Amino acid sequence: MDDKKGDPENPTSTVHHLESPTSNDKQDPEVARDWTRDLTESKNVTTSTRLKNPLSGLTRDELFQDVESFARDKGLEHIMDELKRGSLVAQDPKGFESLDELSEGDKELLRREKTHRWSQPFMMYFMTILCAGSAIVQGMDQTAVNGAQEFYFAEFNLTNRWQQGLLNGAPYLCSALIGCWTTAPLNRWFGRRGCIFISCFISFASSFWMAAAHTWWNLLLARFLLGFAVGAKSTTTPVYGAECSPAIIRGALVMMWQMWTAFGIMLGYIASVAFMDVTHPTIPGFNWRLMLGSTAIPPFFVCMQVYFCPESPRWYMMRNRYQDAYKALCKLRPSSFQAARDLYYIHTALQVEEQLREGKQLWREMFTIPRNRRAAQSSFFVMFMQQFCGVNAIMYYSSSMFADAGFDRRMALVTSLGCGITNWIFALPAVYTIDTFGRRNLLLTTFPLMSLFLLFTGFSFYIPDQTSRTACVATGIYLFMIVYSPGEGPVPFTYSAEAFVSQCVSNCEKGSY
Repeated sequence: MDDKKGDPENPTSTVHHLESPTSNDKQDPEVARDWTRDLTESKNVTTSTRLKNPLSGLTRDELFQDVESFARDKGLEHIMDELKRGSLVAQDPKGFESLDELSEGDKELLRREKTHRWSQPFMMYFMTILCAGSAIVQGMDQTAVNGAQEFYFAEFNLTNRWQQGLLNGAPYLCSALIGCWTTAPLNRWFGRRGCIFISCFISFASSFWMAAAHTWWNLLLARFLLGFAVGAKSTTTPVYGAECSPAIIRGALVMMWQMWTAFGIMLGYIASVAFMDVTHPTIPGFNWRLMLGSTAIPPFFVCMQVYFCPESPRWYMMRNRYQDAYKALCKLRPSSFQAARDLYYIHTALQVEEQLREGKQLWREMFTIPRNRRAAQSSFFVMFMQQFCGVNAIMYYSSSMFADAGFDRRMALVTSLGCGITNWIFALPAVYTIDTFGRRNLLLTTFPLMSLFLLFTGFSFYIPDQTSRTACVATGIYLFMIVYSPGEGPVPFTYSAEAFVSQCVSNCEKGSY
């Protein structure tokens, strides 16, 4: 009995041995606060244990009874044996070698899962290509306007700086006001694939609209429409990739969103350089129309590909479509045994999350519970600073910055292309450093350097000699991109996904985005 009293895994031990402070009106208020804190900590330990592994603590008989009940309720009796073997592995992933119920073939699959983590089925890589394509769409939508803006400003005789800023920033205005908030209903009604298809179709259609615009108001409406795609796509695609991928490579796949967004940013710069001198005898502004129209190519391929990929198994299960979830997992895992294991584990995790949500106001608890509030503050800060650190000004206006520093138009566009290449190349090491050097260390190291290089760039404009001025401005911007790409570029997405407890993560991540 004494051993159980100090056992943190025992959810009732602390409660049974604590006396309520309200039973004695004369008790010291500090004792009451200590009792409340101890009770809260006991509940938090229990909750943490259940979230880490919902199957921990079950006996073999209890586990098999739950599996049998699950299989009967969901019409999965035909895979009962695989579910039972999979549940044993899900309960103790590290102890599978000692399980007599597993065949040598099963154990070899599990060993290979750890030693050859990138040995995945074709459909897993096909899904990864889809997510990469969606990120490329995001990147191209951001930077195709960089080279085009000077040409359409001149064609539409748009000299007012506020109007220019409104025109360029219209997608983000729409995304912040409307686009991000449509993500939940789109996912609920159409699924992850449907949301990605709709957002990429909007990108595809708005690209042609922008290329055909004959007034700046027309172009403004097209770019505002693009914002519907920016918000939904950027919040849904990383979630879709995470829900489809196995745990052992999930972090790396989520990280690749920023890497392929950087690749799309580079392609946007390439399009600007490629079309800057293209003219047409009867079509005015043919070059900037091609720059903006080229952004229709990546979303076209994503729309063609998306429904050849399986839907998120977790999304199917949240809608009680377990047969479809199992079929999807069979396409995404090396064997049906591993698919059954993940199917049952996701189901139990969803049950625990649902129990934790009952009777709770999650939006309110995000701010009233200290642990959630600290996570929200940190995630909101890193997400806000990702947008506010100056990188968007560089992405949108680097050509204008280089022109102001003394470059001619051609050299300004070519130097901007160098920014895009630098951004992509230095995003690659983050796949490794984010786990070895750490999220916090990356931010603490890169933030001061980013600030230093921005100051250097800003004061470089005051250098009187043109050659020195252009060299220093280009150097400062390039150095800024070098430290931004492995730090504040990818870290916020991973940080906000990991900072919250499971039952709050959906609402909190939406708020962060």
